[in-house]
Amino acid sequence: MAADVQFFKRVSIEQVEEGKELAPKFDEHGLLPCVTTAAHTGEVLMLGYMNAEALKLTITTGEAHYWSRSRQVIWHKGATSGLTQKVVELRIDDDQDAIWLRVDVIGDASCHVGYRSCFYRSVPTGEGPAVRELHFEEREKTFDPKAVYGDAPNPTQL
Repeated sequence: MAADVQFFKRVSIEQVEEGKELAPKFDEHGLLPCVTTAAHTGEVLMLGYMNAEALKLTITTGEAHYWSRSRQVIWHKGATSGLTQKVVELRIDDDQDAIWLRVDVIGDASCHVGYRSCFYRSVPTGEGPAVRELHFEEREKTFDPKAVYGDAPNPTQL
């Protein structure tokens, strides 16, 4: 199904910035960063990466697919957890090297740690101590990761 989506060769700045042709520029690792937000609130849910196949799958299925840098595989968000991200809108930036997904989340969470957003902590800014303590902005988890993922390996790498 993903093979049906074709990307255009990048031939001019005008084509890339002002044209109607999808000509993504993947980085040296074959990836595009993708910011994912909740469609109805604008809340930032996560930052992921897409390779060409993940972008094509996202376009054709209407559900978010990413490239897992830790596992080195295509990752259909929610395939294991049921926390599927239904794409409401997919945008590409001016030079076509970054994606913005606006999604509805089935199950109301996006973070494998159990919080709604992967950005559940803040870093204090301004004058203060050199060592900053993170502040939890989300007080409760949306789901129990052990119950959802069981013994599956944690994707976080040290």
